[in-house]
Amino acid sequence: MRDLSSAQLISSVRRAVYPFHGGDHDLDPILDLIGDARIVLLGEASHGTHQFYSQRAKITQRLIEEKGFLAVAVEADWPDAYQLNRYVKSVGDGEEAIHAFRLFTRFPLWMWRNTVVLDFISWLREHNERRDTGAPAVGFYGLDLYSLFGSMEAVIAYLDRVDPRAAARARHNYSCFEQFAPDSQTYGYWAGLGIGPSCEEAVIHELTDLRLHAQQYVDHGGALADDALFNAEMNAAVVKSAEEYYRQMFGGRVNTWNLRDQHMFQTLEALMKHFEKQGHERPKVVVWEHNSHLGDARATEMNQIGELNVGQLVRQRWEDEARLIGFTTDHGTVTAASEWDAPAERKVVRAALAGSYERLFHGIGIPDFFLNLREDNEAVYLLGKPLLERAIGVVYSPKTERMSHYFYARLPEQFDGIIHLDETRALEPIDVTSVWNRSEVPETFPVGV
Repeated sequence: MRDLSSAQLISSVRRAVYPFHGGDHDLDPILDLIGDARIVLLGEASHGTHQFYSQRAKITQRLIEEKGFLAVAVEADWPDAYQLNRYVKSVGDGEEAIHAFRLFTRFPLWMWRNTVVLDFISWLREHNERRDTGAPAVGFYGLDLYSLFGSMEAVIAYLDRVDPRAAARARHNYSCFEQFAPDSQTYGYWAGLGIGPSCEEAVIHELTDLRLHAQQYVDHGGALADDALFNAEMNAAVVKSAEEYYRQMFGGRVNTWNLRDQHMFQTLEALMKHFEKQGHERPKVVVWEHNSHLGDARATEMNQIGELNVGQLVRQRWEDEARLIGFTTDHGTVTAASEWDAPAERKVVRAALAGSYERLFHGIGIPDFFLNLREDNEAVYLLGKPLLERAIGVVYSPKTERMSHYFYARLPEQFDGIIHLDETRALEPIDVTSVWNRSEVPETFPVGV
């Protein structure tokens, strides 16, 4: 029987980890684990931790420079992220980096409007500008489905340019939503409860119509026209998924978590197929999302209630060509809200609970490290028994820590590798508010006790 509180476990984990010393080679074991994988999923244990974002950025830069990754796909809405994609590819009017974030207006602003992402997309643009002649530009894409009205506008704007008659048809199809704009949830409430019109047939018809006429839109345009069509198709697909998501949110007939993660996975699949269509034989994409989306759901409590996620679907689709890497922390500060749609605060992250992976990792006495969960050693074997794992989203509720932020998982089955950063600090928003500044805690605050 495995005694997870034993000195043997702590000792075995200590021997197995690759400590971070602050040098250029800290990430080498992670790059070795990734090898020639085509899909690399980089998680986060919260949506508001500086080190999670900065380490993902560093790993991604190396994947782009050393392993030829073509794109970064993130837990953001397609049209918002596509504006960043245009910026990093120098498409448009030469705007400054900060202006490329203008479409990110939905809560939580700090999740993508933050200083780390700002620095990263600036680096990505510079990388694309200095790339070798003929080398592909690296893109930045969103996988999420919340942009119902923004994506409708993008579809119509595209059709206005290439086919005014089709644009008129799109306006007719999407007019079903007019009385609800811009409140997607109000539409979902009325349609889901059957007290208002459902726009399901209209959005399916529009996506079908766009695909039916796709070839004629690109026959005369080449690569740029193909990218523009792909953007329009992805927005039409978002509208279809978002309509169903908001309608089912109140109808209670499907699991909306599953619908959302299936959409994100299908968008990732569409990206890969798009790159293959452009002539890339083995396109490689790195994905940034929360651990709860990217760790294999089959190794967590999610599986017991019928939930799946992107990580599970990616493993089932790409098998050994995928790598799933998660992040953990014990204590520090985090940018989060106290409730949905509330202002961003800088909150103290309490020390991890006993019986959790995070508390175990804190106890080995090495502050920051990488653990390869594919290695055949005693530590990986002993860690296979379910332990608690913490997940902080955009809302952090320390008073209900156990109920709100912990679930059981089997870490070696959930991820291929884990990065533990023992003490972390809050992610800095681009739009720093007085509330965020006011909630800063003194340096002497005992976050580690």
